[in-house]
Amino acid sequence: MVDRTSLTSLELLVAVDTYGSISGAARALGVAQPTASSGLRRLERRLGLELVTRGARGTALTPTGQAAAGWAREVVEASQRFETAAAGLRAGPTTALRVAASLTVAEYLVPRWLAQLAAQGAAADVELLVRNSHDVMELVLDGGAQLGFVESLGVRRGLRSRTVARDELLAVVAPGHPWARRRSVGPGELLGARLVLRETGSGTREILERALTAVGETLPAHLPTFGSTSALKAAVQHGGQVAVLSGLTVADDVAAGRLVALGVDGLDLTRRLRVVWRDGVTPSAAARRLSAVARGTPS
Repeated sequence: MVDRTSLTSLELLVAVDTYGSISGAARALGVAQPTASSGLRRLERRLGLELVTRGARGTALTPTGQAAAGWAREVVEASQRFETAAAGLRAGPTTALRVAASLTVAEYLVPRWLAQLAAQGAAADVELLVRNSHDVMELVLDGGAQLGFVESLGVRRGLRSRTVARDELLAVVAPGHPWARRRSVGPGELLGARLVLRETGSGTREILERALTAVGETLPAHLPTFGSTSALKAAVQHGGQVAVLSGLTVADDVAAGRLVALGVDGLDLTRRLRVVWRDGVTPSAAARRLSAVARGTPS
């Protein structure tokens, strides 16, 4: 019998990627930090890979750790889908609405929309899959989700879409950063800073790359990348780095004084958030209600 890596170890690695530190992962999983630290060391020995760097300022995933966390996330989510499906079989037939959404939409907008549906007496049994925008569209095209919410510049062929909200990307720094008293920075300054970004395939990165190309600039090669907004915020707050993030995702942190947001001169970083569904397929009544709430129209 094959000796497989435990699901608990993979969940720990995913939590470190999501929350940006071992301490954050430990809190989220309800375990002591020493337990989480020793669990990561065991996983490194098990895989024969260096997954985290450890220093005076804390820990961070290595590029290898980030890649492994992405693969681990797929396994963890597959396990969650298995448990959900098994629970559904025990409960009998279900009318759950499967929705896929980019991280920004999933964390900051979908909960509001579901609350509005509940207030209208039309609460939906929603299974939410969180992916980057590229993968959301793949899921909808393949029939893995009825609806998708994306933040990319365009949509794939075979999908229909409508705009549900507008957003703007902002440069984000810690309150103690030299830029903290400024209102904006130039593209050259941004590219010369200790920049950290979302992974390739995310709508946030796509918008930034397109805006830079429009003014004749490109991202430097081999920039650190993170698979979650939370991890980027942690890098900014505790590592003195600079990130470009959605205004929606940093509004509460800016209001609380945890982060400082700046514009980027000369770059068009506005974007549309869209709902997408497969062309030729009529969404269910539950999907139509959720889409209507997202667009702010009567259902």
